[in-house]
Amino acid sequence: MALGATVHQFSVQLSHVDRDVYESIDLRVARHPSESEPFLCARVLSFCLEHREGLAFSKGLADPDQPALEVRDRTGAMRAWIEIGAPDAARLHRAAKAAPRVAVYTHHDAERYWGSLAGKRIHRAESLELYGLDRALVAALVSRLERRTTFDLSVTDGMLYLTIGRESIAGALKTFRLAGQGGRD
Repeated sequence: MALGATVHQFSVQLSHVDRDVYESIDLRVARHPSESEPFLCARVLSFCLEHREGLAFSKGLADPDQPALEVRDRTGAMRAWIEIGAPDAARLHRAAKAAPRVAVYTHHDAERYWGSLAGKRIHRAESLELYGLDRALVAALVSRLERRTTFDLSVTDGMLYLTIGRESIAGALKTFRLAGQGGRD
């Protein structure tokens, strides 16, 4: 018998000073049995960092040809393809052809991941946005993960401040661009 998804509920008070976004976000997120807790937490943090009109979780593992997060306009056209983890260059190449904006949020060793993409064929590689989530911050969220999790997330000057209960954790959001990498077709 196959295991079903576990539903997690998140209540987030978001203060994203860098983007002038201040919202209360309530999320119901299905965690596939094969999905790790760090990946789930990275998805939720990425959703908060990308919060805007038209942002949604895709079908994820149920449809591997879709991104983890997507932004669609009112006509249904995809405006942003957002990946979590460490997608390979071929996937990023397809993503860049499918959407005008492609971003990746990794909770792995960001420098190593970025290095693995060097010289690979990626359409519009120079416009690819890569973000490294602070691994200690993700681990702190994982260690406090429950079926119902409430936290505050503040973002200012590229720093993330996560408050869960009485505890606060800070971590940098590293940014990187693959200028001059990949193909152009």
